[in-house]
Order: sequence, then structure tokens, then C-alpha cells
Amino acid sequence: MIYKQFQDIQLSRLGMGNMRLPTNWGKIDKKKAEEIIDYAMEQGINYYDTAYVYHHGKSESFLGEALSKYPREKYYLATKFFVMANPNIEKVFEEQLRRLHTDYIDFYLLHCVNEMTSSAYRNQNRRYMDFLLEQKAKGRIRHIGFSSHGKPDTLEQFLNWSDAFEFVQIQLNYLDWTMQNAKRQYEIITEHGLPVWVMEPVRGGRLASLGKYDAVLKEAKPEWSVPAWAFHWLMGLPGVTMILSGMSTMEQIRDNVSTFQKDEPLTAEQNMLLMNVAAGYESKLAVQCTACRYCCDDCPKGIDIPRWMNFYNELALNKDKSAWEKAMQESVNPTDCIGCGQCTSHCPQNIDVPGYLEELSSWPVR
Repeated sequence: MIYKQFQDIQLSRLGMGNMRLPTNWGKIDKKKAEEIIDYAMEQGINYYDTAYVYHHGKSESFLGEALSKYPREKYYLATKFFVMANPNIEKVFEEQLRRLHTDYIDFYLLHCVNEMTSSAYRNQNRRYMDFLLEQKAKGRIRHIGFSSHGKPDTLEQFLNWSDAFEFVQIQLNYLDWTMQNAKRQYEIITEHGLPVWVMEPVRGGRLASLGKYDAVLKEAKPEWSVPAWAFHWLMGLPGVTMILSGMSTMEQIRDNVSTFQKDEPLTAEQNMLLMNVAAGYESKLAVQCTACRYCCDDCPKGIDIPRWMNFYNELALNKDKSAWEKAMQESVNPTDCIGCGQCTSHCPQNIDVPGYLEELSSWPVR
């Protein structure tokens, strides 16, 4: 495992994200998930990221239990406060400490800063930053940061609000570098002298397989998996300290650990090839869903939205009418959508989910 210096500590370049743990009937499959955590610890991964809302609030409890067998000084915990889930940070923070079986959080983040939440976090009456600084003074928070899905202007504004931030977590991968203007977000953070934490390096699994483009990458570097290209691309960005991956299977974590045995950024030739692949793939990508599942909890019809967004992309690529006809026979499908918009209001990518579901309800899908 390769490491990178952050202040006075060494962090594994690969961090374990706990938003996409293996599940069984909608609940965390603790046996499989603990096997992944144990392997991560064994292989030298020392950074574990979760949040108050992940897995319907169960991710923190699982992680606290799974890591309790290890000495506390052997790993670093990161979790987040989401103002839209519960605005009472004092209550939430104490609950998080109990869930995580700890008396301090190494990296504490304000969660999902965007155009809707930025002003809520900066509300002077709520004194959120004062609370974080008070907890840091007491040693109950070691480092303060935030995660952002906001536009560059929102990110800049939030960074100018306080000089207490020590790191910033953004969605960053070779596809979003241009498609979501992640390049400018990266530049803003580094211009402020802060390190970048990466989430969605493989875009929720979207970059784990690129269809016909897989063969192009495998021919260029047969010993690398397709996801490995995304990680090696990130290794070439000097401002990146932490690369998080929400690993759901042992196959995924073994492949990722293998990738992070050596710090090997892409060559200029490899980077050009990957950018050409990204351009071709982006032209075929209809929906920019990363399967974060923030949209699912409040759907009154219980529609598995990320699955249908992925299906939309598949249809856009292959125009398989028989697959569409079969899917439309399922008991819960896009025709059940009532267009309430709850999903879009929670979507970090601002996807018009009802619009795409309406398109899915009829053939052909464009």
C-alpha cells in the first residue's frame, strides 16, 4: 500500500468508503462487509469514510462494530454531518460517537455542500463552525473539512467563508474532469492551499466497464483492470491526497489494493488515450447518475432509481427493445413515477429523474 503525508500523519492513498457496502435484502450483509473491512486493515488501508445517512443510518454503526477489534490508533475515522438530515449538530455528533464506538473523530466533514445547503451551513444562528472548532479544541475532532457537489462558484464562496477547513472532498474522475467541471473545482481547492479528497473515482462503478472501450484500454495495458485506469489517472494529480472507493465485493478491494501497491501516474501517451476514450464514452452516456442512492429513501413508490437510470444508459447504447419490454413488466417500474420531484431535490448531479423515468415508460428511448 502506498501512502501520502497529510500534516503529521501518513494516510493510505486508497481509503475505504462505506456508502456501498454489500447488502442482503436492503440491509448491510455484515459477514461480507466485515470480510472486506478485515482485508482492508490487513492490506494497510488506514482511512475509513462513512456518514450519518449512509445505508439508512446503519453504516456508522456497522463500521464502529467492525473496527472495534482493532487498536484505535491503527485507523482513521471520517464521518459527516448533513444539515438536511438533522440540523441538530450537537445531537448528531454525540450519536455518531456512540455508533462508531469512539470518543473522537479523526476527520469530520460538513456533508454535501451545494447550492441548496451552503447557506444553511453558514447560518450564523446555528453556529456550526463554532461547534466544530469547540470539539476540535477538546480533541473530539482532529481535522475539519467538507464534501462538495456544488458548482465552482459555490465551492469558492464556501472556502472563503472560513479558514478552518483542512481538506475538501469532491467528485473527481477523468470523465467529470470536463463533463462536471471537476478540473476547476480541483484548481480552486489547490489554489486555497488545501489537499483534495476524491469521491466517485470510478463514478459509482460507471467507469469500471466502458463497453467496447474496455478492449482499447486492455490492449494498451493488459495487466491493468479497467477501473485501475481511473486510479492511475488520479495519481497524476499532485493535489490529491486521499482516493476513496466504495468497495462492495472482495474482487473489487483485491483489484484496488493491487493497483495501489505502486504510485504510477499515467504517461502522457496513456493520458491522451484515456481522454480519447472518455470523449467517446461521454458521447454515448445519456444519464450522469453515480448510483449514490440519495434519491431513493423519499420515493413514495419505492422505485430503484439508480437501477433505472443505469438501464436508460444501456438502452441508449444498445437499443434493445426486448430488454425494455421485459423490464416494463416488473411490478415496480418507471410507469409508477408520479413526478413528485423528491428524487431530483436530493440528487447531487441535479438529474431530472422524473423526466428520464417518463421517457423510459415508452419506446423508443432516445
